[in-house]
Amino acid sequence: MSAGQLLDRHYISTRYPNAYAEGSPHEYYDDRTAKEAQGAAAQIIEWVASAHEGA
Repeated sequence: MSAGQLLDRHYISTRYPNAYAEGSPHEYYDDRTAKEAQGAAAQIIEWVASAHEGA
């Protein structure tokens, strides 16, 4: 799965409290999930920075 696809999974569900049938969004996240998303975001930032340097 690409970094963008991984982050896309979190777009709606983290912004809208009624995105899940039960509970609030914070109940569906743990440390591992957060670190995985953070790593994906870092990959995207690195890719953009390297693409910008080469332009």
